[in-house]
Order: sequence, then structure tokens, then C-alpha cells
Amino acid sequence: MAKFGKFPFIKPNFKKIPQFSEDASKCDEEDVREIIVERKVGFNTVEVLIVIIVSIIFGVVIGTSVSFFRHEYKGEKISSSLQELITVYNDILDNYYDDVDEGDLVDAAVKGMMSSLGDPFSTYMDEDKAVSFNESVDGSYQGIGVTMTVDEDNQFLVLAVSAGSPAAKAGIQEGDILLKIDGKSLDGKSLDEVSNMVKEANSKTLKLTFIRDNQEITKKISLDTIDLVSVTSKVYSLNNGNTGYIYIDNFAANTYKQFKDELEKVEKKNIQSLIIDIRSNPGGHVSQAKKILELFMKKGKVLYQVQTKEDVSKIKDSTKTSRTYPVVLLTNSTSASAAEILAASFKDSYSDATLIGDTTYGKGTIQTAYSLSDGTSVKYTTEKWLTPKGKSINKKGITPDKTVLLTTEYYTNPCEDNDLQLQTALDFLETERNTSEN
Repeated sequence: MAKFGKFPFIKPNFKKIPQFSEDASKCDEEDVREIIVERKVGFNTVEVLIVIIVSIIFGVVIGTSVSFFRHEYKGEKISSSLQELITVYNDILDNYYDDVDEGDLVDAAVKGMMSSLGDPFSTYMDEDKAVSFNESVDGSYQGIGVTMTVDEDNQFLVLAVSAGSPAAKAGIQEGDILLKIDGKSLDGKSLDEVSNMVKEANSKTLKLTFIRDNQEITKKISLDTIDLVSVTSKVYSLNNGNTGYIYIDNFAANTYKQFKDELEKVEKKNIQSLIIDIRSNPGGHVSQAKKILELFMKKGKVLYQVQTKEDVSKIKDSTKTSRTYPVVLLTNSTSASAAEILAASFKDSYSDATLIGDTTYGKGTIQTAYSLSDGTSVKYTTEKWLTPKGKSINKKGITPDKTVLLTTEYYTNPCEDNDLQLQTALDFLETERNTSEN
């Protein structure tokens, strides 16, 4: 069976119809992207160590840089507990019998603190995980814009080329087999090894050698910023008019713009209703979900609530833009985080919304992520979110108005015809919810 791999210059295309695991009820915590309220950049590991410690001890999130010195700490007044940690840190550096890497020492301290919280969504990420995470939530990456797999003959096969990408401009085609990078053969190498070859390249321009129709082709390709596509759309023609369909894969930093563009595209087809598919959407930036909600809700409507240690605040729509046509949201057991904020808000605050599918994952916490100067990252829970009506869905999920489960037939051969959740939504909009009345 072919093995799929991600290179720093290669990203998979998002499918218009989401694919699901046959055992969709089981969801690994690492597969659920945290709701990111903010991603702060430029901290070094020592600064973040202090930020986290002070946050834990005093119950506040420090948003400004705090400097840590080996012999003297200047900044906020610190507790005896924090002073004890600083003392141990300095003693190890001064007195441990062997050489100690200060960065490794701080990394270990950060990992230990994250682990002690007992929260699967508060974690330390090494450089590789941080790169992958940041690319996902940023919605872009540095690359050439191709999707590749390792085929049964252990060859690196091009599956897809993104339109307008450097690879497309260079004439790379589906079915090409990658043989060399900068003249170095890839024979016997793993995906990770090829990935490292790209990461360690000294130039932003790569010389890639492919084989096509038994002939070698060498192209010089410059790496560029590639936008990941997180939103796709189409229009279905029903007996009582058109209905739009928009699939949101995740909430990256550019998802709102993509959603707005796709919404305007389907609305030009005179739709009478809309299906928003957030199945298997793991979450992402809460700001993107908020902006999407503001396209639909009336001014003053509560979108969701945020609970900190001190108080609860209501996040309301402050825009004049709104819509009134029927909206159906498709959900499943891996619709999580920001996707659940979207679903809960439509359920509580929109005039004509129906949820169809399966109960959502149930993640009611919000994280803040810090990108560190050494390439690593930390993220930890800073808030809880509540539905517009003030209810927590944490570890409970959101129960749809119409529960519809997918069948084995779909998992065996996924397509629109046997997607019972989608078909139920279309039937509902055509019969039970007669959109021609609007």
C-alpha cells in the first residue's frame, strides 16, 4: 500500500468531500487541533518559562516579554516557589559535574510543567511538530505546491500539483516521479530523509529531477508561500431551488477570507439555503469562526461566551451584516473546538439553523500558543468557552437536531450518493424545510 508523506515543500490537497475514519467515535487527542485564541511570536525559551510559571502561580497570563538572567531576575515580583526553581536552575549550571546545555534544561522544565497540568491540550512541541502546527493554523507554508506519495516501488510519485504554484509554473505534472534533489539521488531514502534534504538546502531554489515517460526532466523551482485551501464549495439544484454547500476543513488564519469568497460565489447562483459541512474539522483560530458567524448573525446577538478565572464575558456580533435563509450544519464526532463554537452559535443564535449528523467531540477550552525563537512552541489552556446560552459542551459535545450515522457502505466507498448525512440535509431542505417559502 502506498505511503503518504508530508515534506516541508509538499502539502496534501483538501478533498471537497470529507473522508472519515471507520471508527470515527474514537478520536486521538493529538488529532484535535486546539482552539487558538492567539499565537504570540518571538519569545525565547527562558522568557516563556517565566511566563508560564508566573501564569500558573498567580493565575494570570502575562502578555509581555519577561527577561530571565542567570544571576538576577528583573521584572515581576516572584514567589518563593519560583525563586526555588531559579535557584535549582542556577545550581545545576554552576555545579553539575558535566557540561549542561541551558536550552535543553529549560526545554525539560517547560515539558515538565506542561505534563504536570494533566491537560492533553497544554503541550510543548519540538521544532518539527511546531512547524506542522504553525503551518496548519497559519494556512500557508513555504514550498513548491505538490502532493506526493511513496508508491509500492518506493518511488516518490507526484499525486497533484496546486494551480498557480511554483511546481505548476515549472511544468511539473501528476504522475511524475521525483528522482533527485540538487543532483543527489533519493534511492533508498525515507520521507523524513528527503524532507531533511530540503530543510538543509542552502538555497531557496531547488533543482529537482523527475522521470516522465521514461525520460529524465530537470527543473529549477523556487520555493514560495503556498496558501492551504481550507474551504471548498458547490451548488446543488433541488426541486424548490438551489442550495449552497460549503465545506470547512479547519480554521486557519486565512479561512474566513476563503469562506467569504466561497459564500459570495454560491450566493451568485441564487441559493435558497446553505449547508455548512464541518465534519472532521478539528478547530483552529477562534477569530476565524467568529468572523464567519458575523456574516450570518444579527447585530447584538451573542456568538459565544468566554470564561476566565475571574469572570465570564459575552462575545457579541457588532456588524450590520446578517442573513436569514435556512442553514444546515453537518457535524460528526470529530467536529471539535472552533468547529463546535460555530455549531453552537448557529444552534442558539441563528433564526433558522438545523444540525444534522453525529454528536460533536466536546472540547470547550481555549489555548494560547507561543512560538519560541528556537523554533519550538508551547500552548496551554487559558480559557473556557460557553455556548451563547452559557452552557459548557466540554466532554459532552453538541447533539444534533437530527442524528444520522454513516454506514459501512460509505466507509468502504465514500461518495455523495451514500453520504447519508449529506443526503439527509438535502432532503430536509427540499421537503421538511421548504426553502421555496423564503
